[in-house]
Amino acid sequence: MSLHYPLIAHDDAARPLARFADHEHSAGRFIADVTTLAEQLPEREALLNACQNRYLFAVALYACALRGILCLLPASHSEQTIAQLCEDYPALGCLSDRPDRDIALPTLLIDATLLAASDASHWPPPSLPAGQRIARVFTSGSTGRPQGHDKYWGALVETTRAGVESLGLEPGFSLLGTVPAQHMYGLESTVLLPLLGGGLLCAERPFYPADVEAVLAALPAPRVLVSTPFHLRTLLESGLPVPQLALITSATAPLSGELAGELEARFEAPLLEIYGCTEAGQLATRRSASTECWECMPGVQLRPDGAERAIVHGGHVWKEQPLNDRVELLGTRHFRLLGRTADLVNVAGKRSSLAYLTQQLLTIPGVTDGVFFLPEEEGIGSVARLAALVVAPELERTVLLSALRQRIDAAFLPRPLKFVTALPRNATGKLPLAELRAALQDAATDD
Repeated sequence: MSLHYPLIAHDDAARPLARFADHEHSAGRFIADVTTLAEQLPEREALLNACQNRYLFAVALYACALRGILCLLPASHSEQTIAQLCEDYPALGCLSDRPDRDIALPTLLIDATLLAASDASHWPPPSLPAGQRIARVFTSGSTGRPQGHDKYWGALVETTRAGVESLGLEPGFSLLGTVPAQHMYGLESTVLLPLLGGGLLCAERPFYPADVEAVLAALPAPRVLVSTPFHLRTLLESGLPVPQLALITSATAPLSGELAGELEARFEAPLLEIYGCTEAGQLATRRSASTECWECMPGVQLRPDGAERAIVHGGHVWKEQPLNDRVELLGTRHFRLLGRTADLVNVAGKRSSLAYLTQQLLTIPGVTDGVFFLPEEEGIGSVARLAALVVAPELERTVLLSALRQRIDAAFLPRPLKFVTALPRNATGKLPLAELRAALQDAATDD
């Protein structure tokens, strides 16, 4: 008999599982909602899960799984993205919780009328085969066209359990996420972590600091905040008080030790950074305020694959996966992150990385946001020129360039350097390369 895993870790139908529409929903009610929706789904090979409410997203994800329908989770719902998905899935449909969502697909609106009226008659929770493919998650497009990766139920359960152990969580925690559920980090840490770790899932995804504060205040302790460096910096700079946190996690972009220390001091809670990738999921954690060294999650190991390259295997990583980042191995379970392979740039025989150059830009007083990137497709590994977008409303160009020259080699000075009012960050704080290049073109007349 093949291995099966239950949909949730909650062992009592009456136990709170989610906060949805200002009310707590029990584990029994959640399973009833999932079962009821599963009976109403259209016959499709795949469905796009566009639900923004995290509770409804989870109900839709699990309902599709019960019916054997693959959930597609692209990072963007642009016309181009939908057209690309339809090439692979001609009969593609959509599940959405927003009637005003403009997605050119046959859409089933997920609302209260489609969910169960009570939590009766659907307990205990169903189980799924470990080998069942339930989702296809797509990369963000920060280094090019988004790529899809299949996710299997057993691997998702195992990676979530490894995450629970690495983060030191006990059942009963409340979890708020500022990242979308469609992102791999969001799927693992804001949906599966509370459902498979015995926690309380929060349906909201607040963006502004005042909203984050308000939603956290409505959750019972102990509280966990799952966020990104961009969102955490915004929350820190707001100066708003935040209810007592038990833990903060961050991912999607490197977090400096200095910022991590400021966040821990301000919110009086440990901050653990999570390292992972769409291909293999979450892989390692570190206490960024006190160390640069990453520790692999239980069972996960690394082995060298040439200079500054590694292959991850073991534990919840069912298939060996080469990392897209350059690393310095410190044994089989510890490493330092050196940067993305695609980040490497060579100018006039000199070597650097886009991440390092961006970090130096962000250290300049008066710069509130900024990024280095390649303005053209050509040049990875042998770049002819670099570009940068910067948000610095109080800085003159000459002052900014002078400060950059003090921090980086003149060969890496950006040409062009464009001032903008905001960077085109997506919901996880990432910067899709296509959006950066478009923003550069839009700002061309400003130089």
